[in-house]
Amino acid sequence: MGLSSAEREDRRGARQVTPTPVGEDGVAPFVEHFSSGYVQRAIARWPKQGRRAPWRVNQDYFRDVVALEWSRVDDGALVFSSPPGATIRAMSSATASAGVVSSPVPQVAPRHAGVVRFTHWVTAASFLLLLWSGIEILISHPRLYWGEYGNVNTPALLRLPIPASRGAVPTGYGYVLPDQNGWSRSLHFQSAWALVIVALLYGAYGLVAGHFVRNLWPRLADLRPQVLLRSMRAHLRLRPEADEAGYNVLQRIAYSGVVFVVFPLTIWTGLAMSPAVVSAFSALATVLGGHQSARTIHFFAALALVLFLFGHLAMVGLTGFVSRTRAMITGRAKEAAE
Repeated sequence: MGLSSAEREDRRGARQVTPTPVGEDGVAPFVEHFSSGYVQRAIARWPKQGRRAPWRVNQDYFRDVVALEWSRVDDGALVFSSPPGATIRAMSSATASAGVVSSPVPQVAPRHAGVVRFTHWVTAASFLLLLWSGIEILISHPRLYWGEYGNVNTPALLRLPIPASRGAVPTGYGYVLPDQNGWSRSLHFQSAWALVIVALLYGAYGLVAGHFVRNLWPRLADLRPQVLLRSMRAHLRLRPEADEAGYNVLQRIAYSGVVFVVFPLTIWTGLAMSPAVVSAFSALATVLGGHQSARTIHFFAALALVLFLFGHLAMVGLTGFVSRTRAMITGRAKEAAE
């Protein structure tokens, strides 16, 4: 926990972190249960650990994952300070006597795995094609309904103030746009299936490689009101913070919402509008309230994605467009100075 905590505190102004034992009841070898002779003969020279949290490594993968990812930084055991000319250190000289050597934490440039980069750009291209073709489809009937049925003879839930590409749909405009409904539907479906395929690939990678836990899901400690307010104030000042993975808590919340809520909802409602799919899985549409309800939800989910896109581009611009774009193309941003 020391390294990631120090990196997070560096972005909050602290330049040094010092472990301070709180009610510690002695030290223990880093490994205690290895009975091999060569281990026991050298165990006195091994690094030490405490006898209880947060100074003890559990040697238990699942307990350690929880501690590393979701434990609080300000747990009273780490003291953060900003002495002149100090560099961040994972452990202070106080721990050197226990056999641990203090060393500076290197500044690592943001990196993205090849799977993340590939799925990012395919998703971006697919979304732009979906947006373009979706607008053409919407123009053919710019009205939204709720329920199973909806047409020009039924009350509309929402009338979009745009002209239509079909003369049978009254819009109040004195002209009709060219009808592009044919090719736009074909392009929409092809782009949607491309998006589904890369979404499955990204989801499998995120779960297996720990990408979601490490880079996407907000940590419980970061969801505290004071942390959220601090991040909001930083955004309002156009100086957003970032943690050791290159994201702040608001970005993590936004990305998690898009990846795990909005995009799946968009795909679900898109499938619910397909007569072929609904004929085999009718519950896809009935759960949502009907075919037209799915179309309305699909519209607002797509609108949410467009708003996210603008916010995402704004964040990229604020935090360094060139370095962030380079990182998403080549896998790494410009290396930080030593």
